[in-house]
Amino acid sequence: MRVRSRIRIVRKENVMSRSIAAAACALATLVSVVSSAHADSIGEVDTVFKLIGPDHKIVVDAYDDPKVAGVTCYVSRAKTGGIKGAVGLAEDKAEASIACRQVGAISFSKPLPEQEEIFNERLSILFKKLRVVRMVDKKRNTLVYLTYSDRVIEGSPKNSITAVAVDRATLIPLR
Repeated sequence: MRVRSRIRIVRKENVMSRSIAAAACALATLVSVVSSAHADSIGEVDTVFKLIGPDHKIVVDAYDDPKVAGVTCYVSRAKTGGIKGAVGLAEDKAEASIACRQVGAISFSKPLPEQEEIFNERLSILFKKLRVVRMVDKKRNTLVYLTYSDRVIEGSPKNSITAVAVDRATLIPLR
C-alpha cells in the first residue's frame, strides 16, 4: 500500500510540474506578444560567429515616445545567438545604451506624469526585461530618459541616460 501511494504522489507531482511548465510557457508567450511600444529595427552588427544558429550581435532599435510627438529613442543592446537564441531561450546581457533625440516639432498629447515607464522588452524567457523610463526635469524643461534592466529577484546597476531639452516656449504639461 505504501509503495502505491508513493507512486501516486510522484505521478501527481509530475503532472503538477508539467502544468507549471506549461503555464510558464504560456505566460512567456503572452509577455512576448504584449509590449508597451513598437520598435523599428534600425540595424545590427555581428559580434561573435556561431557555427550553429544566428551569431551574437548588437541590435539598434528606434522607439517613438508614445506621449511626446517629435522624440525618438535609439536603444542598442546585445542579442544572444546560437541555438538558444534561435529558439528564444537565450538570456540577453543586461547592457544597453540609449540616445533620445528631437526628430520633429515636440508636442504633447496629454499631461505627463513626472516619471513613467514608456517601453519594455523581454531579455529572457520569463524574468529579465529591458526598460526605458521617462522623467521630467521641470526646472530645466527637459525630458530625461533612463534605460536599465531588471529581474524578478535582482536587477542590474548597469544603465544609460540621455536627455532632450524642450524649447522654453513649449512648457511640458504635468499631471
